[in-house]
Amino acid sequence: MRKAALHNLGCKVNSYETEAMQQLLENAGYEIVPFAEGADVYIINTCSVTNIADRKSRQMLHRAKKMNPGAVVIAAGCYVQAAGEELKKDEAVDLVIGNNKKTELVSILEDYFTQNKVTQEETVIDISHTAEYENLSISRIGDHTRAFVKVQDGCNQFCSYCIIPYTRGRVRSRKPQEVVEEITRLAALGYEEAVLTGIHLSSYGMDFPAEERIGLLELIIKVHEIPEIKRIRLGSLEPRIITEEFTTALASMEKICPHFHLSLQSGCDATLKRMNRRYNTKEYLTGCELLRSAFKNPAITTDIIVGFPGETDAEFETTREYLKKLQFYEMHVFKYSVRNGTRAADMPDQIPESVKTKRSGELLSLEREMSLSYRKSHLGSQTEVLMEEEYEVDGKRYLIGHTKEYIKAAVPFEEGIKGRMIKGTLWKMLTDEIIFLKC
Repeated sequence: MRKAALHNLGCKVNSYETEAMQQLLENAGYEIVPFAEGADVYIINTCSVTNIADRKSRQMLHRAKKMNPGAVVIAAGCYVQAAGEELKKDEAVDLVIGNNKKTELVSILEDYFTQNKVTQEETVIDISHTAEYENLSISRIGDHTRAFVKVQDGCNQFCSYCIIPYTRGRVRSRKPQEVVEEITRLAALGYEEAVLTGIHLSSYGMDFPAEERIGLLELIIKVHEIPEIKRIRLGSLEPRIITEEFTTALASMEKICPHFHLSLQSGCDATLKRMNRRYNTKEYLTGCELLRSAFKNPAITTDIIVGFPGETDAEFETTREYLKKLQFYEMHVFKYSVRNGTRAADMPDQIPESVKTKRSGELLSLEREMSLSYRKSHLGSQTEVLMEEEYEVDGKRYLIGHTKEYIKAAVPFEEGIKGRMIKGTLWKMLTDEIIFLKC
């Protein structure tokens, strides 16, 4: 029996696909082992969203080959689509498998072991010229308490800084019945929370034929009808999907988690225009106001890029003041990363790394203030927490989990409650990031 080890880099979609590849290998008789010395096959599901992600992908590939020089090392996913020619020359890599080819992992390995010859032409497609959704699926979810389910792939937005449309291709949606069937299977195993994920989730369904077309809202309604599911959480959304109709419909569904990640990237309209983001700050603000009117104190989180080409001190200050006005629960702050092949890579007025670092630090400091303030605003409220993992604070054992708003809460450790919903009152701050739940 051959031993296989997998390592995932990047987003929740990648995590889902890594889990699916693992189950394909298990079904084919492979023994899954930790990512350490001794495996016969190493599969690294790579990421290419930034230069740092590229570097981490290369490092993990070389680490795998170093652990067992005789093993088959496979690079899979986005970095393969972005740097296939480079990987061809890398002696640490034996096989490359691009996106939309991961379902063929087992047969590709069989060909390799029997013929010792598989060409890149067989394992990497031109991802920009396929309309086919890769039919990966899972029957269980590792050691997690919530079910992440991929429902969509690809992106048609072509933001000027982003490589993803080139590594993931155009929008491709999973059939709603397949989504419902998979979540129903997972719910039967005891998972009570489903997280709908995709590369550009808001575009779900736009690629379906007109006579079959349903959008993200209709899919959510179908998932909401699964009796065993108690919570539905949504992945990253585009601001333009947040309409009065959309928010009113979501608010009418009790299982919806009032936790919304609305990608912003900049709080300055001039910067947004250079980024080719298809909204302005006024429209974004309206979306946040709609959510806050439809839900009681919802968690709104976002992404911000600092140091985009041409971002002046004044533009950055405009962004910072805008962020203060919106008061997010959490912000993921990224320094702009040049991606060859994108329009932004050739833009003038590239920002020095030292300036990016300074701006990033300022926004991270603001993020910590806003995040603590939001958590404190929930003190005294009654809630329900999905318990997830053991945690130690000052020598005491706790189980921690998340509320619907994705606030971390803790109870004293008790055997048998991991994966269960626990009701109580958010009583006091245990740390700056965790609230003690009084049951």
